[in-house]
Amino acid sequence: MELLDNLVLGFGVALTPANLGFALIGALIGTLIGVLPGIGPIATIAMLLPLTFHLEPVSGLIMLAGIFYGAQYGGSTTAILVNLPGETSSVVTCIDGHQMARQGKAGSALAIAALGSFFAGTVATFIIAAFAPPLARVGQSFGAPEYFSLMVLGLIAAVVLAHGSVLKAIAMIILGLLFGLIGTDGQTASQRFTFDITELSDGIDFAVLAIGVFGVGEVIANLARGEESRSVMSERISRLWPTREDFSLAWPAVLRGTGLGSILGVLPGGGATLSAFAAYVLEKKIARDPSRFGRGAVEGVAGPESANNAGAQTSFIPMLTLGIPGNAVMALMIGAMTIHGIQPGPQVMSERPQLFWGMVASMWIGNLMLLVINLPLIGIWVQLLKVPYRFLYLSILLFCAIGVYTIGNSPFSVLVAAFFGVAGYIFMRLECEPAPMILGFVLGPLMEDNLRRAMRISSGDPMIFLNRPISLGLLIAAAILLLIVALPAIRRGRQEAFQET
Repeated sequence: MELLDNLVLGFGVALTPANLGFALIGALIGTLIGVLPGIGPIATIAMLLPLTFHLEPVSGLIMLAGIFYGAQYGGSTTAILVNLPGETSSVVTCIDGHQMARQGKAGSALAIAALGSFFAGTVATFIIAAFAPPLARVGQSFGAPEYFSLMVLGLIAAVVLAHGSVLKAIAMIILGLLFGLIGTDGQTASQRFTFDITELSDGIDFAVLAIGVFGVGEVIANLARGEESRSVMSERISRLWPTREDFSLAWPAVLRGTGLGSILGVLPGGGATLSAFAAYVLEKKIARDPSRFGRGAVEGVAGPESANNAGAQTSFIPMLTLGIPGNAVMALMIGAMTIHGIQPGPQVMSERPQLFWGMVASMWIGNLMLLVINLPLIGIWVQLLKVPYRFLYLSILLFCAIGVYTIGNSPFSVLVAAFFGVAGYIFMRLECEPAPMILGFVLGPLMEDNLRRAMRISSGDPMIFLNRPISLGLLIAAAILLLIVALPAIRRGRQEAFQET
């Protein structure tokens, strides 16, 4: 009964004209940047963070959330039609989705992707509504030692589940932790790593770092790659509804993808991309005829598309209930909450129920909007793919510069963003994923505060982390994760899981 009352409260907030409008704007922007390769939800959310200064907190968060899960829809459109993933999580959709399009089944592939995504999004929304309250109540019993241990587990899980080299992921997290130390020490009021630069005394602003690394850095990387040759489909899509045979093959894959994505999305470092890759590998492993995959298998579209949407939405659970970002987008969402003076954590549900439940309800509404608007607008999205990137990047850089400058009305912030843009490009060239650095940057100050509080409670005795059962359990889980990823067989399996697709 309490769950029903909470959902009624949430829909009352989400169905106001203003919030419906922001949900629609977020869904449309998310679809657009999902369609256009080389931008992505992280860079877009980073660029739009300054705009949320002037919005109500719930309206701003609803719009940013819509951009995130809207990008999952948009990415599938270009993956199927032109074999070009607009979003990282849509890479696997290219494999069978584009083959279906070449066989004249583009409409069927698009409809299966949209319907599977809507079903997965609906299930994930109800999972958030059902499991978030008890998880928040558990979080309210956490003290400083438990929070520190939880953040250690989160960072280690992000390393284990990150793409590419584990050592590079660890290095990026440490770099993020170090960037988080820049500024004035809150305990001693002493300057740390500011190099006598007055503008750094307040530290590096989160939005400046994010816009630089993901916005400016992506632009530099795309310009370095040159103009991509895009084989845009010119054939008219005549049939949008899948056949009965396609449905019979797709619905079990949708159920499996939804379940797998819902679980992996909650894990730190999981989210949409890992869910989609894992779902494709699962479908191929259990298929009676694996040779069908890569030649237009319906399950190769239905499973990953359901998984990436379920994973995108359940990744909100640790962010909303514990204040722990599971991926770079959730770190940006925490940045947006902090901008509005909201301390992320379990107290959000009790202190700001309208914000929490309004966001949850808006996710289902946003998914319904995406289902309605995506299929009719396919022709428009395909035409947008013909716009040369040399015209797009100027507007992207302009939005980045304006957004950074408005944060503190400081030209120095623009220079810092440019510095991190170059750094972001270097990271990409070195195949160092920037997302772990963002997690380290967000969690670093929180870890330091909780470590100091725990040390004050225990009068400097580090055994406090082992004497408290929950903290000990979290540290043991972190140690087990490190041991698992260090095993040669597991390491090879991890690499194969990301490379097989």
